[in-house]
Amino acid sequence: MPTESDEELREILALETIAVVGCSATPGKDAHEIPKYMRQHGYDVVPVNPYADEMFGREAYDSLADVEEDVDLVDVFRPSEEVSGIVDEVLDREDVEAVWLQLGIRDEEAGERVESSGRRFVQDKCLKVEHARLVD
Repeated sequence: MPTESDEELREILALETIAVVGCSATPGKDAHEIPKYMRQHGYDVVPVNPYADEMFGREAYDSLADVEEDVDLVDVFRPSEEVSGIVDEVLDREDVEAVWLQLGIRDEEAGERVESSGRRFVQDKCLKVEHARLVD
């Protein structure tokens, strides 16, 4: 069952390092503006995009599997049909505590796999909206 309660969402929002899969280098796109907002609010944002070399002054990784540093939260800005493969990469890592699918992105089966690994799963919610509502 995806995380829904405000208390649990606050706990996830207390995590510090966010890998953003599908992070965009294009200002104005949600996949750029939301990670930028999170950086402005003190989060360590790790961009994951195979078509960019760097974003926000940081190296962009081709895939989550390529990220060398520890990651607490994986925020996904990719189509629902790509979520399962991203979750495969999450499950290969021991550091990730939660997976967050942005608005309009859903995958029940992938969510069940995340949760059965002992991690939290959020889908179809905007990280920025929930942060502004619960933390800011």
